[in-house]
Amino acid sequence: MFAGDATFNYKPDRSVTGASSSLSMSFKTSKFFDTFFKMRDTLEGFYNHDNTLIYSIQRTNEGNYSAIDELTFNYGVEKTSVHSKRIRPTNRVTIDTILTTADNVTDMLGVFFYMRGVNRKILKPGDIFTLTAAFGRDLVKVQFIYQNQAIVERGNVKYNTHYFKIDIFDDAFESMKTAAEIWIGDDDNFLPIKLRTKLKIGYAEVYYKNSSSLAHPLSCSIVVKK
Repeated sequence: MFAGDATFNYKPDRSVTGASSSLSMSFKTSKFFDTFFKMRDTLEGFYNHDNTLIYSIQRTNEGNYSAIDELTFNYGVEKTSVHSKRIRPTNRVTIDTILTTADNVTDMLGVFFYMRGVNRKILKPGDIFTLTAAFGRDLVKVQFIYQNQAIVERGNVKYNTHYFKIDIFDDAFESMKTAAEIWIGDDDNFLPIKLRTKLKIGYAEVYYKNSSSLAHPLSCSIVVKK
């Protein structure tokens, strides 16, 4: 069952020291789910001029649970350390730890934009791409499995896309196997066109709406005349 919807926003942003841009997502449950399980979650990641994630913050408001999770990324020659901190109401700190990994690491929001760096022209069905996401006390393994090319229809527009299934090995998702799916536009922008994420209360879907100042024409889109 459809649980709610989400909005992504990418913009220039210098509100965090060292950052030049930010990527954010806000999620809210639909009116039906609000009656028994209300969710109002926001995630925001801040990137430097090299598009490297340096800081992220997640504000969780789910039913009777609320918290703020902060991640600060420090990149070494061989390993990356992530300072993970969780703050509950009345400034009670429940997590304050350092996570260390030699893997490619990001936050949960960055997971869904990771594939923009893949060479779409040489993709083959069955190709697997792996990375690690910092989440609370844990480093969560994530893998993308390329499926095929697919068409996504939204209103009077069709998009030529590349379709991936995503395995996220964390209990927050209803099914670790194919915990999410993503359709990425088949042009040089390689923008996410559709995202579908399974949750314990249903699922959330995100669709591309509009953008500005793209580096390349959005040639994956085709306007359908009705």
